[in-house]
Amino acid sequence: EFPRYPVPEGETQMSFLRKRTGEGARERYRPYHERARRQIERELALIEKLDLPGYFLIVWDIVQFCRREGILVQGRGSAANSAVCYSLGITAVDPIQMELLFERFLSENRDEWPDIDLDLPSGDQRESVIQELYRRHGRLGAAMTANVTCYRGRSTLREVGKVFGLSSDAIAALASTLWGWSSSGVSENEARRAGLDPSDPRLKQVMELAEELIGTPRHLSQHVGGFVITRSRLDEVVPIENAAMDERTVIEWEKDDLEAVGLLKVDVLALGMLTCLKKGFDFLKSHYGVHRNLAEQDEDERTYAMIQRADTVGVFQIESRAQMSMLPRLKPECFYDLVIEVAIVRPGPIQGGMVHPYLRRKQGKEAVTYPSEAVKSVLSRTLGVPIFQEQVMQLAMVAAGFTPGEADQLRRSMAAWKKRGG
Repeated sequence: EFPRYPVPEGETQMSFLRKRTGEGARERYRPYHERARRQIERELALIEKLDLPGYFLIVWDIVQFCRREGILVQGRGSAANSAVCYSLGITAVDPIQMELLFERFLSENRDEWPDIDLDLPSGDQRESVIQELYRRHGRLGAAMTANVTCYRGRSTLREVGKVFGLSSDAIAALASTLWGWSSSGVSENEARRAGLDPSDPRLKQVMELAEELIGTPRHLSQHVGGFVITRSRLDEVVPIENAAMDERTVIEWEKDDLEAVGLLKVDVLALGMLTCLKKGFDFLKSHYGVHRNLAEQDEDERTYAMIQRADTVGVFQIESRAQMSMLPRLKPECFYDLVIEVAIVRPGPIQGGMVHPYLRRKQGKEAVTYPSEAVKSVLSRTLGVPIFQEQVMQLAMVAAGFTPGEADQLRRSMAAWKKRGG
C-alpha cells in the first residue's frame, strides 16, 4: 500500500487533498471559473473512488520540498492532463485552457495506476531530492526500480562472435550487415560484400545463436529515477538488493513487473535544461527584478523570428536537424505552434502522413475540412489533422461512441501495436 501522508488531526487524506487543491486552484485560476471548478471536482471524485489521495499528497509533498529548497521541479507526461496536478503545482500547464483530456492520465476502467514523472535539474539538486526520499521513507520503505537490459541485434552478434573466436574485424563486418534491432540472418552475398567467408560454419552458428538470444535478459541496471514507496516493508513484497552507492536499495524488477503487482512508483528524473532555466530565472530576478516561473510565459516576436529562421542550436526540443528543417516551413508564431511543431516531428505523424497535409493547410494551399461539427471541435486547433494522442481519444469518443476508458485503451493499443499486436 502507498504510504499514508501525515495529515493534521481531524483531517482525512481526502479532505486534506481537497483543501490543498482548492488553495492552489484559487492561486492558479484568477478568477477561479466554473469550468475549472467542475473539472477539479470531477477529478477529485475519481481520486477518492480509486483511493489515491495519498499518492497525490506524497508527490505534492516532494514538490513542496523542492520549492522550499529552491529546486526547480516540473511534472511531465500525462500528469499535465490533470487540473488537480496543475492546482497542486505539480505541473505548469493549464489542461483546461489547452483542452487536454483527463482520461489520458487517469480513468476508472484503466488497469494501471497513474504515473507522475517529476523532472529535476541534473546533478546535486536531484541527488538531494533522492536523499530526502530515502530519509523520509527509509531503505525498506523506498527503493529504486531496475531496468532489465536484454540482448539486441548488433551487440548480440558481437558477443556471440567473441565466444566463437571470430576476429574483431570479422565481428565488426558481420554487425555492419544488420539493420535495426533484430538479426534476420545474413545472405551469402551480404557476407561476401562484408569480406566474410560464407562457407565458414561458425558464421551460421553465430547467426543462429544470436537470433535465439535476442530479447533474453542480459543484465540488471538501475532505472534512471523510478522510485517505489510503500507503507509496509519492501522486502516483504519484492526482491531487493544493495545498489552500488551506500545506503541505497534497488528492486530487482522493472517497471512493467511492478505495474503487474500494483506497486505505485514516482519517477524523479534529471533534466539538464531545468538547470539552465533555473539560472535564467535567477538572472532575470537579480538583473531586472522580474519574477518568472514555468507556468508564466511571454510571447516575444524576436524569439519567434529566430525560431522561424531555425536559429535554434541549443534550444531544448527544437534543436535536432529534423526540427530545424521543419521550423522554416511551419513558421511558428505562438506557443501552441511550437507544441504542434514538437509533436509533428515524430515517427507516428510522419509515418501516418500527417505532416504534409498540415503544412499545406497552414500555408493556405489546401482547404481545411471536417467530416462533422463534432470532429471539428476536436481537430480545429490542428487544422483538421489529428496530431496528438488526446485527439485520437477524443475522436474515438465523439465519432465512434467510445467511453473515455475504451478510448484510452485504443490509444495505448495503437502506441504498442508492434510489441503486443493489440
